[in-house]
Amino acid sequence: MGGPATRVGPNCFGPGAGEGFFLVRKPGFKPWSAGRSIPCPTTELSLSSQGQKEWLTEMNVLGIVDHPNLVKLIGYCADDDERGVQRLLVYEYMPNGSVDDHLSSRSTSTLSWPMRLKVALDSARGLKYLHEEMEFQIIFRDLKTSNILLDENWNAKLSDFGLARHGPTEGLTHVSTAVVGTLGYAAPEYMQTGRLTAKSDIWSYGVLLYELITGRRPIDRNRPKSEQKLLDWVKPYIADKKRFPIIIDPRLEGRYNLKSMTKLASVANRCLVRMPKSRPKMSEVYEMVQKIVDSIETGPPQPPLHYHGSVSEPGAKRTKKGSLKRRLQEFKFGCRNIVWRGCKPEIVKTF
Repeated sequence: MGGPATRVGPNCFGPGAGEGFFLVRKPGFKPWSAGRSIPCPTTELSLSSQGQKEWLTEMNVLGIVDHPNLVKLIGYCADDDERGVQRLLVYEYMPNGSVDDHLSSRSTSTLSWPMRLKVALDSARGLKYLHEEMEFQIIFRDLKTSNILLDENWNAKLSDFGLARHGPTEGLTHVSTAVVGTLGYAAPEYMQTGRLTAKSDIWSYGVLLYELITGRRPIDRNRPKSEQKLLDWVKPYIADKKRFPIIIDPRLEGRYNLKSMTKLASVANRCLVRMPKSRPKMSEVYEMVQKIVDSIETGPPQPPLHYHGSVSEPGAKRTKKGSLKRRLQEFKFGCRNIVWRGCKPEIVKTF
């Protein structure tokens, strides 16, 4: 990118425009040939002032950033006609959905441990760029697994910049703003005071790491009360090497490197320090995660493990020897469409 996005006219939209997923028929979109339809995820924003503000924020941010771990903005539509105010954003197509899609208990496949490490590394690299490698700082403010998308090569990219903010200018320590974001990911000092810093993203990243380790969401009301809050649930186990495996996502079925997992948990703990100033910078976090990835042979990105049957809870009895081989099948991935709906996009898989 590195420049303004292409303005997409109303005639470029196929059936379904304004409803989420649609096709773009724009001759100038390379590398696609003239007149060829291409699938693109889109964001349609509500007519509220907040919705239009988020639309402008996302367009402005994605119009100037250029990084392989940030989703690319292809074009936009801003029309006021007899149908009302039309505000749409068109993104690059991410055929493998979101990280949340694959960690969800409803999914028949799950990300392997090497792929989860790659998600951690790619996300850290994207945040490092926003925090430290631009002329001005951008605070993402809404890091979560549903906002991390996977391209055709399983590279992770940050998406949904509607809540992003410029970091504090020189001489200031924070940005004062309304508290928005996702419960379970937002840093406690930001929730309590509205004071936003890059260290707020660091906290969210720590939550993300535990989500990759456990396969659990930060808050899950469907679990027993003692297990509903992820960070509270993992506390008794993270300092005990013998008990640590209890919190590991059972869908991995032992296919992980325990040492790398405990090291990643240590990185998460540093990100989750209560005092924001004591949390590491994103460049430091990235270096720590890079060392973990380098310490094991992850190989090229692998498709998710295809999973059948229910998920065993920690402590449940192991299945018979050889059952893993029967339950792991080759993952065949076809065209997975991504539908973005509403002011806060939600990814819906269609086939």
